[in-house]
Amino acid sequence: LTRDPELSYTTSGIARLKFSLAVERNYTSQQGERPVDFIDIVCWRNLAENCNKYLRKGLMTAVSGSLQIRSFEGNDGQKRRIAEVVADEVRFLEWPKDGTVNTPPGPKNNFEDFGREINLDEEEDNDLPF
Repeated sequence: LTRDPELSYTTSGIARLKFSLAVERNYTSQQGERPVDFIDIVCWRNLAENCNKYLRKGLMTAVSGSLQIRSFEGNDGQKRRIAEVVADEVRFLEWPKDGTVNTPPGPKNNFEDFGREINLDEEEDNDLPF
């Protein structure tokens, strides 16, 4: 990933995640370098929210999907076209080194709500009721 993903929501509440991948080509130039393409990726719905938890700038990721070319009018009134891959599947080839994930703050876990703790090491009564 060339930068951290950007999660947003449509006006109807559908999750959309955008990020960019740097992909090296399969050949070496005359200068001995491998040319790099920067490919914009878009994920929708649950895939977008799941990817947002784990993807970070610099992590290696594999994406499969379909190429979409769309047109829009820029702020200057000029018509523009953009090519992006709409992801069907995203594979995490690396995980964050620090083990952290992007999770929204939620309710604290209160284990007292689940009853008393059970010690599984205690010897149980072997009398069966049947």
